[in-house]
Amino acid sequence: MTLQSRKDAARKAAFAARKAAHDAGLSYAGHLSSVLAGYRGVSLAGYAQMRTEIDPTPAMAEASAHGPVAMPVIQAAGQPLKFREWTPDCLMVDGPFGAQVPEHGDWITPEILIVPLVAFSRDGGRLGYGGGFYDRTLEQLRAKKSTLAIGYAFSAQELDDLPLEPTDQPLDLIVTERGIIEPS
Repeated sequence: MTLQSRKDAARKAAFAARKAAHDAGLSYAGHLSSVLAGYRGVSLAGYAQMRTEIDPTPAMAEASAHGPVAMPVIQAAGQPLKFREWTPDCLMVDGPFGAQVPEHGDWITPEILIVPLVAFSRDGGRLGYGGGFYDRTLEQLRAKKSTLAIGYAFSAQELDDLPLEPTDQPLDLIVTERGIIEPS
């Protein structure tokens, strides 16, 4: 089985598990809020929930009272993400791939990224959607300064044998509706 076919199979299983968790109403941002509370004032970027992703915006809204918060904006295929300032009441518009993005706002370089994912492993591995946007972005940000990558997902998205490539950027922390996982 090729690496790509292993990734495809892992994505299929993780999407089904994520949908079941989402449909069961398991979303809970309390653990994410507690993590972010330890970084008040530090610039961070989250994301706008798409489809069955777990929603980080309640925790992001709390964090926005203490420091700058942004959301990712895709500039072009094969390019790192840029991050536009976000507030809970800002005007959102459709961006590439159907993601909601702030229509206006300053560009921010975050020190913390709340990263969406399809699947994760307990050791900090992350399987995304396959476009490489977060891997390129984290690599670029980490080359300049320490950048904390927090994977945010339902616990059901955990896989033991996650197919990864050398270019896949690791997560520093994983937060689920059940708690906080510190990769070893």
